[in-house]
Amino acid sequence: MSGVGIEMKLEVVLVPVSDVDRAKAFYEGLGWRMDIDYVGQEPGFRVVQFTPPGSACSIIIGEGISAAEPGSYEGLQLTVADIVAAREDLISRGAEVSEVFHLAGGRVPGPDPEGRSYQTYASFADPDGNGWLLQEITTRLPGREW
Repeated sequence: MSGVGIEMKLEVVLVPVSDVDRAKAFYEGLGWRMDIDYVGQEPGFRVVQFTPPGSACSIIIGEGISAAEPGSYEGLQLTVADIVAAREDLISRGAEVSEVFHLAGGRVPGPDPEGRSYQTYASFADPDGNGWLLQEITTRLPGREW
């Protein structure tokens, strides 16, 4: 089969946490929009959905929604147009964010020396240790425009 296929959009990613209220406070503190906090009629079921500013994809934290170990996710990626501003904003909201780095056979301190899109990063984690990666994209690759 060739061609593009049926349009599909990533809507939600489940992020495993050990303490829903602690994680909820963290993501609210980042300024992410809380879409829902639903507690089921059955004990041990809760869904809390957040959407990062400007994102079409949300995350869900909760109870009884995933068998994944809390804190086991790495590389949840957020793209930003200005990594320095994004890093400063997250720090001002209480997140512990790494220094800016680029990849050259491993993590190298500082932004990409050539200022290329897709090459500069910073990272942070939620209270359970789920790892988030900020990636600066100022110009999209052809065919990848927003």
